[in-house]
Amino acid sequence: MSLLNVNLHSTPAYKLFLLFTCLFILAVAVGLVSLASGPATVSMREVVDILLAQPEGINSQIVLEFRLPRVVSGFIVGGMLALAGALMQVLLRNPLAEPYILGISGGSSAFALLAISAGLAGAWITLSACSGALLTMFMVFAFSRSAAGWNPLRVLLTGVVIAAGWGALISFLLAISPSAMIHGMLFWLMGDLGFSQFNQWYLFLLILAVILAMIFSRALNLLAVGDLQAASLGVSVNWLRIFIYFLASVLTAAAVMQAGSIGFIGLIIPHAVRLLIGNDNRLLLPVSVLSGGILLVFADLLARTLLAPRQLPVGVLTAMIGAPVFLILLQSTSAKQKP
Repeated sequence: MSLLNVNLHSTPAYKLFLLFTCLFILAVAVGLVSLASGPATVSMREVVDILLAQPEGINSQIVLEFRLPRVVSGFIVGGMLALAGALMQVLLRNPLAEPYILGISGGSSAFALLAISAGLAGAWITLSACSGALLTMFMVFAFSRSAAGWNPLRVLLTGVVIAAGWGALISFLLAISPSAMIHGMLFWLMGDLGFSQFNQWYLFLLILAVILAMIFSRALNLLAVGDLQAASLGVSVNWLRIFIYFLASVLTAAAVMQAGSIGFIGLIIPHAVRLLIGNDNRLLLPVSVLSGGILLVFADLLARTLLAPRQLPVGVLTAMIGAPVFLILLQSTSAKQKP
């Protein structure tokens, strides 16, 4: 039986309350530890006082102007990637699907590197990354369409080919770029929250995406079971797939624009949540968003503190955490599927 087959059993209300309470407490705890930790250590009590009273002083400036925007941005990006990964796995009916599989990250990164190579910075890099992501989104959509309609396998193959093309362009840019630019390019490619700032529009996008995904969560459950079953129960399969594709693509593009290419969040979080609580998207999607945000904030905490005062790209930490976790999840899944 596929990993994406849905068991629509009802979860007791007290278990749901306990689950979301634990996730909320964990998110607050990781956030507070992240705000307190760094080259300049701030006590936990002082962090709470700063958040509540916002007094003047160097520690207040460190917490409010440098660390807090990074923590909030990390939570938003992690939530976006986890939600995009969960949607992609339903769209492609493939448990190995993840936000970057259709080449959107590659297009965004390639255009961002082009901007860096041209000596641009700041908003120009973000605008270039957005242009690359949007171009890739519409390229995959256009080339994967056929007279027979929307085919997940065709979408996957089209995205993989386009991603390979962007990968070749990225390699070319790295090969010809001056050595002084290589460091910044590599940090972008590996993912970094160092230059990300809190933007209310990204938060609005995440909230809107969660609301839309929850509205269509029942239809997503039916689509995961099969096209015929979904269509027989009144789901417009082709339109739902187009909606999932564009929603996941926009989330991926926004995450890449904010923090570069951060891998494994969108792959391992939906897997882990699915193994813990089941496949019902009505619960899977919001839990994935919370878990993805928590994981990325935790990984960024490690990236800032392991080799302090030097900082690692957070994408390196997510890969180091994600690879063994994914192998463990894979072994756990295989053991459950044995007769």
